[in-house]
Amino acid sequence: MRAVLQCVSEARVEVDGATVGAVGPGFLILLGVGHGDDEETVRKLWGKIEKLRVFDDESGKTNLNLAAIGGSVLVVSQFTLYANCKKGNRPSFTDAAAPAEAQRLYEYFVSLARMSVPRVETGRFGAMMEVSLVNHGPFTICLDTDNL
Repeated sequence: MRAVLQCVSEARVEVDGATVGAVGPGFLILLGVGHGDDEETVRKLWGKIEKLRVFDDESGKTNLNLAAIGGSVLVVSQFTLYANCKKGNRPSFTDAAAPAEAQRLYEYFVSLARMSVPRVETGRFGAMMEVSLVNHGPFTICLDTDNL
């Protein structure tokens, strides 16, 4: 699995002009599912994200995790994180999981997040979405479970 994790002051996602998810301080997580990912992969990724100490403490050091700041999470599916641009100029997405499997694991990821975070919002899987955010820091981390 791959995730682009952004610390945000606020973030929202819209579908057809209507807001389907919005959060205040916390994380915007763009989540991609690849071939071979499974429930253990999801648990590994969420376990890393929920423990990351990337929010400022009272001294301004990145020393606090999501729970410590009472943060929220917006999770948006993003198969394009598996774009392969090695050949030509048109990306290939064959490394992304099939839609049904990707949706199943995306929903499992969201369910794990909801077990430990009071406010978890989502985009709409497979929809054309418009995502807006205020990146706090800016602070952005790219995670790949192959490297965790």
